[in-house]
Amino acid sequence: MNTELIVEAARDTLAGTVPFPEIVAKLVAAGVEYYHVDYVGLRMNFYGPGGGVLATPVTFEGMPPVGAALDAAALRAAIADSQRNGQRFRDFSRRAMEAGVQGYFAFLRGKRVTYWGRDGEQHTEWFPGAGPARS
Repeated sequence: MNTELIVEAARDTLAGTVPFPEIVAKLVAAGVEYYHVDYVGLRMNFYGPGGGVLATPVTFEGMPPVGAALDAAALRAAIADSQRNGQRFRDFSRRAMEAGVQGYFAFLRGKRVTYWGRDGEQHTEWFPGAGPARS
C-alpha cells in the first residue's frame, strides 16, 4: 500500500476538501481494499490485500457521544446530504454518531458501506450506481 497517498486521503477527508468519489479513487490507487472508521476510538484503519494495515487518527474535537440505538432514517438522511450537497466529513460524522453509528466499514471493491450501532444493528448503503449482484 502507498502509505503517503493514504495519509493524504485521510487528511483530505478530515479537512473536507475532497469529495468522497475522489477519496475512493485515491485509496484504490494506493492499494486499499477497505477501511474502517471507528467513532469510539477516533481512528481510521486502512487495509490492503496482503494484510497490511495503516491507522490514522480522527482528530475531531467536541463530537457527540454515539447514540444509544441506530436510527437508520437519520443515517440515510446524513448520507443523502453528503451525496447531494457535499456535506463535510465532520458534519456527516457528527450526524452519524448522533444517529447511533459507532463505526463503519467502507468496502471499496464491494462498493458499499456497512454501518453498525452499539447493539450490533447494521445498515448497508451501496455506493451511488452500485447494488447487489443479480442472479
